[in-house]
Amino acid sequence: MNKNESIIKKISENPYPLLIAGPCAVENYNMMDEIVSFLKKKHISIIRGGAFKPRTSPEAFQGLGLEGLKILNEIRKKHRVKIVSEIVDSRYIDIMCQHVDVLQVGSRNMQNYELLKELGKIKLPVILKRGMCATIQEFISSAEYIVNGGNKDVLLCERGIRSFDKSTRNLLDLASVAIIKRETRYPVLVDISHSLGRKDIAVEVTKAALAIGADGIMVEVHNNPVKALSDSEQQMNLMEFERLYNQIIYSDFGE
Repeated sequence: MNKNESIIKKISENPYPLLIAGPCAVENYNMMDEIVSFLKKKHISIIRGGAFKPRTSPEAFQGLGLEGLKILNEIRKKHRVKIVSEIVDSRYIDIMCQHVDVLQVGSRNMQNYELLKELGKIKLPVILKRGMCATIQEFISSAEYIVNGGNKDVLLCERGIRSFDKSTRNLLDLASVAIIKRETRYPVLVDISHSLGRKDIAVEVTKAALAIGADGIMVEVHNNPVKALSDSEQQMNLMEFERLYNQIIYSDFGE
């Protein structure tokens, strides 16, 4: 896939579901190198990794920032992969466009309309995550801020909405996938990790997401989740991801 080739085109041409995998946050080069080396062997060519991490607590790990972007850039050149990373502020758009291939708008920024307008001016694909309290129509309307600015390469990502139930981190609204697919032309991804906040039911929920029409899955993978600097409970280790991969690709799609 060329630098400016649409990720949407990649989805349309791929008979298998799109899998975007990688750690919650970039922690150091060696960690990223080990994870991406493993994922490349599984034919995963789009890697997620946060350099800027907006966190509820100011004491939590906020990411490596610009140093994290440099690591991501080195990793994508070495392994010839595409990088997805979160944009948190319009001031970083130019430098992020130089270091990554896809910009992700997180839940907290779904209704940051000034940021969305600026992302409408760029040529990189944008993955827009649903706000934790947003309706489906609000979600779609936010995507249209980007599209109306001229950037048609937008993917929506369902990552769960806030609920009273503590069984999962968020309430994964799979009905939104079916509704968006029926009422719009946007590709839809499902973030298994941030929606569930746990990994013991990831395989079952991934199958449900794909069955209802999701174009792909985002999942967090770490080489040592126990020592991860953020979201350790929901990040799969390498063998756990291999199990999910085998269940989805081999069992359901007969590669």
